[in-house]
Amino acid sequence: MKKANHQLIILVCIIFCFTTATFANDDPLPSWNEGESKEAIFSFVNKITNKNTSSYIQPAERIAVFDNDGTLWAEQPMYVQLVFAIDRVKQLAPEHPEWKNKYPFDAALEGDINKLLKNGNRSLMALIMASHAGTTTDEFSTIVKNWLSSAKHPKTGRSYTDMVYLPMLELLTYLRSNDFHTYIVSGGGVEFMRPWIGKVYGIPPEQVIGSSIKTKFIMKNGEPVLMRLPEINFIDDKEGKPIGIHQHIGRRPIAAFGNSDGDLQMLQWTMSGEGKHFAMIVHHNDAKREWAYDRKSHIGHLDKALDEAKSKGWTIVDMKTDWKQIYITKKVSH
Repeated sequence: MKKANHQLIILVCIIFCFTTATFANDDPLPSWNEGESKEAIFSFVNKITNKNTSSYIQPAERIAVFDNDGTLWAEQPMYVQLVFAIDRVKQLAPEHPEWKNKYPFDAALEGDINKLLKNGNRSLMALIMASHAGTTTDEFSTIVKNWLSSAKHPKTGRSYTDMVYLPMLELLTYLRSNDFHTYIVSGGGVEFMRPWIGKVYGIPPEQVIGSSIKTKFIMKNGEPVLMRLPEINFIDDKEGKPIGIHQHIGRRPIAAFGNSDGDLQMLQWTMSGEGKHFAMIVHHNDAKREWAYDRKSHIGHLDKALDEAKSKGWTIVDMKTDWKQIYITKKVSH
């Protein structure tokens, strides 16, 4: 009898372990700890995909928009595109000796980041105008790919495309498995992002909205090309984000994800729509595994959006407690 009971206990344990493992494998967000943020995501998706509830939303209207810098990949100690622009300025410097004594190029050449950022986005725009123009769109795409294949993050030594957040990759996949259309809506350059975003995030280039410079159709060596000009076309940041979404998508999103005040208007516009909507802010407060910054940071400044998220009950992701793992471990091939 004791032997039979012992065998029964073993059998129960095996069944329990198998069942637990099965449930774990069925979790679409395994890198998220159990808590309010994860529960809020599941609750929202379950409600808008359930045809038996008044919250049901047709698949065609399931638009989810994501900021990129600081929301899907790391943005500290400076935006990745700014690092790219600085490297391009250094590469092009021999052709422009006047840059040694001209701001912000002198700051870029000296590697003085504090000096470079003192005028905020204006400095970045000046560098972009000088370093991103003068090539065809195809040539620029190749330049970006080549740079990403060798550039390393100054703190971690990892490729920048390996500095993406695993929990957010899981979220993108989970939403698409529930018939969401996922878009990138970033202040970064649209043509800087499109060459690599498909492989990293699984998002096609036509679903990337970003800032842009003007282009011109010309014939070059008998071939039609689009030449990139040193003129701003559109800034996809702050108030520009809802405008960019409207112009490119033509639908108000039902879910928006950001991490800074630059995303506030996108979150506000999303939440003002009829029916069930969802807004989420990634709060960087994990100094040990990543960085801790918000209200006083020049990069990823989060102040007004954080206050509004708290007052309106938007979901705020606490990186320290909500995420089991920060970065992906598998390298992305270019």
